[in-house]
Amino acid sequence: MSNNFQSLGVRADLVEGLDALGIQQPTPVQTAAIPFLLKEGGDLIAQAQTGTGKTAAFGLPLLMKVDPESDRIQALIIAPTRELAKQIGKALFRYTKFCQNKIFVEVAAGGDKIDLQVQRLGRPTQILVATPGRLTDLLKKGLLLDAVQYLVLDEADEMLSMGFQQELAEVFDQTKKRRSTWLFSATFQKKLHSLIENHMSPHAQRVQVEPKQIVNRNIDHQYAICAREEKDAFIASYLKLQGTARGLIFCRTRAGAIRMGEELEKAGLSVAVIQGDLSQKDRDKVMRGFKKERIQFLIATDVAARGIDVEGLSFVIQHQLPDAMQYYTHRSGRTARAGKKGVSLTLIEPGERGEITKLEQSLGLNFSLVE
Repeated sequence: MSNNFQSLGVRADLVEGLDALGIQQPTPVQTAAIPFLLKEGGDLIAQAQTGTGKTAAFGLPLLMKVDPESDRIQALIIAPTRELAKQIGKALFRYTKFCQNKIFVEVAAGGDKIDLQVQRLGRPTQILVATPGRLTDLLKKGLLLDAVQYLVLDEADEMLSMGFQQELAEVFDQTKKRRSTWLFSATFQKKLHSLIENHMSPHAQRVQVEPKQIVNRNIDHQYAICAREEKDAFIASYLKLQGTARGLIFCRTRAGAIRMGEELEKAGLSVAVIQGDLSQKDRDKVMRGFKKERIQFLIATDVAARGIDVEGLSFVIQHQLPDAMQYYTHRSGRTARAGKKGVSLTLIEPGERGEITKLEQSLGLNFSLVE
């Protein structure tokens, strides 16, 4: 693995921006993607989970390829959720902290006033980050994408599973003059194969990050054995021992998340719940409270947690094992961000010890038992 960004071809002012964020060592997906995107710049299909450094893998090449002298939108990044779109926009802005030539990044997502977004897009904008639904609304209002050279689809599998096939087809149609498409996805389901066949080069460069490479080594993986009916009491006791440390608790279902929120509130803990049925306004309110540290612990379902990126989380608790292995890395990757250490604690029932062994083998981890 290359040991710095300069050797991957990243410009010095951007490397300075990464340094200021404490990002010095490229991840496997960055090492594989950045030199190709800078040099060749053709179509790219990358399989990589959340938390593997995808934003810098496509963001740094985009920031070097767009022309700051042109006022037009030259790069379009599509992300499945509002939170992820905003997170990408914020990351690109931070990378350019020391750049002489200003590159303007605009984020367009649901939940914000569309007329205000139309107004903002009337100013010089080189990179647009958008959610599929809001982008469709903007196209109806006359947004032009004919100068787009680079199209990035982040978490493409999520967009398809959320039912955005039609919207993505429209994006491909509106960006026919593009030079290349860069697609990032955690999984490759059947629908994704047909999207790739219909809209991407058969000679696209492929990058696959092995599951064992994607796990953050700063995370201490732990498990506790608990009967189902004892889990809430176990979590309440654990949280009370955490002092001022902040954390995220994952539940598999919406009903489970709501019920646990009620139980932990009764125990006098500072908690809030984020789940799929919340309105955008309520979701924003909860996230604001959590980010501003007015709420110490957040309970979330996997779907609702998409795009949550909160700095300084000391631990993640998984109330039960996730349905799919990629969700384990997705959940645990919420702690130990930006070089810090963190704990991922999974609660299992007495008969599930074998599932921990499977995670250890497939992801190359060592779990320790918490009594």
